[in-house]
Amino acid sequence: MLDKVVIANRGEIALRILRACKELGIKTVAVHSTVDRNLKHVLLADEAICIGKAPANESYLNIPRIISAAEITDAAAIHPGYGFLAENADFAEQVEQSGFIFVGPTPDLIRLMGDKVSAIKAMKKTGVPCVPGSDGPLDDDDERNKKLAKRIGYPIIIKAAGGGGGRGMRVVREESELLSSITMTQNEARAAFGNPVVYMEKFLENPRHVEIQVLADGQGNAIHLGERDCSMQRRHQKVVEEAPAPGITPEMRKFIGERCAKACVELGYRGAGTFEFLYENGEFYFIEMNTRIQVEHPVTEMVTGIDLIKEQLRIAAGRQLSVSQEDVVIRGHAIECRINAEDPETFTPSPGTITRFHSPGGFGVRWDSHVYADYKVPPNYDSMIGKLITYGENRDIAIARMRNALNELIIEDIKTNIPLQKSIMADENFQHGGTNIHYLEKKLGIGGH
Repeated sequence: MLDKVVIANRGEIALRILRACKELGIKTVAVHSTVDRNLKHVLLADEAICIGKAPANESYLNIPRIISAAEITDAAAIHPGYGFLAENADFAEQVEQSGFIFVGPTPDLIRLMGDKVSAIKAMKKTGVPCVPGSDGPLDDDDERNKKLAKRIGYPIIIKAAGGGGGRGMRVVREESELLSSITMTQNEARAAFGNPVVYMEKFLENPRHVEIQVLADGQGNAIHLGERDCSMQRRHQKVVEEAPAPGITPEMRKFIGERCAKACVELGYRGAGTFEFLYENGEFYFIEMNTRIQVEHPVTEMVTGIDLIKEQLRIAAGRQLSVSQEDVVIRGHAIECRINAEDPETFTPSPGTITRFHSPGGFGVRWDSHVYADYKVPPNYDSMIGKLITYGENRDIAIARMRNALNELIIEDIKTNIPLQKSIMADENFQHGGTNIHYLEKKLGIGGH
């Protein structure tokens, strides 16, 4: 097993990684910015190193400083968590070139999956179902682009190959809008991502967001751990996640899960990963692969009993998967509410000091968070301050526990989205299950596409 790991992240995921390391007997190094010296995992780590000032580009995005921290502490590996440098192929490459283990896939696979055009090509080759589209980048041939759109069928969506987080995409409903939309998206992509390449896909009107969790050891073994539904979204950001997805049958799970696992073996994938799909009318359409652990991984852990971070660490140490597909059994239901330091109506971030704090408890309740009473939430990073997860023998019990847990959770003197989460749990359509990705925005009156 790895003897010492640098945790190249902050907040709840850094604490989650630290806990897994401790269980495996791995020493930990916390790297932190000047405003994060009182983070929970920094206080609990075996060693802590300040790597720069509060702005992320001076600390958590500063590759040389993170690698230096690994060098001076004589660490074996670096775990990137999610966000920041987790899907940065150059970072993974520099980590490996410096003689450390990157807890994640190879740089080449991060690159392959980081470009949506190449990712879709790779998936088609391995038999993973994809959205009908241009099968590659669009060029300047206007007639060809018109023919492509006609073949796919309107409405279509133009997407930036290097895009993400809901940026660099434009819906086109009729031919008269097509050429100007392509040009605008190319310009937007060039400005935002430094990459003007765009492609075309069928636009699904009311899909759900269903994703498949995978684990692969890079030694010919790969498994899937069922699906999550992450359709409750605002501005393409997930708000509530659950596992399993309502309405997905064991046969459908087996069909799509086996294809994802097969793709991992064929690609030589290593580590934890997530295949993200749009799901509509009983069909799965691949949109992208996340080559890291995800925010919503706890709901999968709750229904499978498998610790995904520990599996990541074992794989990074060169071990084969400790579980086979036959060992993966989905039991019960789990729901996760993201708790953000933000105004529940305007969604404006709300940094500041938490004066009073009480975490919920009871059977089937899990609270993943780094916050505590008198903790000061800095304004420099993502507004998520915790994840509330509940588990029940069925979905109704998981929802009932979540409603109780949200009522018990006290975070005072900063604004949070707890009221929004309470309203979602009380929503009849959510309780019924299977709402689409536009539902929350319509409920909030901010409109979807």
